[in-house]
Amino acid sequence: MDTSQIEKILVSEIKLTSIEAKIFLLITTEGKMTPNQIAKRLNISEDEASESAKNLMKLGALIDLSPTEFEAMHPRFTAVNMYRKMCEREKIDFKRNKNVDSIGVLLERSYDAARTK
Repeated sequence: MDTSQIEKILVSEIKLTSIEAKIFLLITTEGKMTPNQIAKRLNISEDEASESAKNLMKLGALIDLSPTEFEAMHPRFTAVNMYRKMCEREKIDFKRNKNVDSIGVLLERSYDAARTK
């Protein structure tokens, strides 16, 4: 499964925006970044990068290392936690979701590689 397929799952199953999904994937696979770095990589405004990263913090996907730098949480936990929060928001029963579970497994190697450079 490639990143575009993972992005589609993040949008359809977890209800992230396309930009939020891209930011989550970028930081998870490449490591901590500032809004400026995110904006340049995704060709979006710095304000959009910052706001989307802050939204991902609320969903438990990212943490702020400083007021200007974001880092991803481990993908095995993050995908399921984001899905759980979406279920709470949408008032639907939280059940195991194989697509969401696969996100963590698929991103784990890239996540670890980005943090052991």
